[in-house]
Amino acid sequence: SSSFSEVQSKSIFEKDRRDWLVIPDAIAAYIYEAVNKISPKAAQFLADAAQAQPVVVTRTFLIRETTKLSILAEQLVEKIKNLWYTKVRGY
Repeated sequence: SSSFSEVQSKSIFEKDRRDWLVIPDAIAAYIYEAVNKISPKAAQFLADAAQAQPVVVTRTFLIRETTKLSILAEQLVEKIKNLWYTKVRGY
């Protein structure tokens, strides 16, 4: 029997965590564990399906692109804060 321990070891609330798939990953891990308790064979099928090439390629693309968006959003927030403190508040 295999498990999704890698997914479970990553906290949803990690400060430096940028990819937005952590919540779907956590949900998938819980579903896997629930199915595994009922039918290890079905759980293995789910694990194998999650490792299929199209799924892995799509997931990697989504992680890469959402990470870029997260970085851009963080930079925008920093610029807005800087603008607020220098122009509005006069610091």
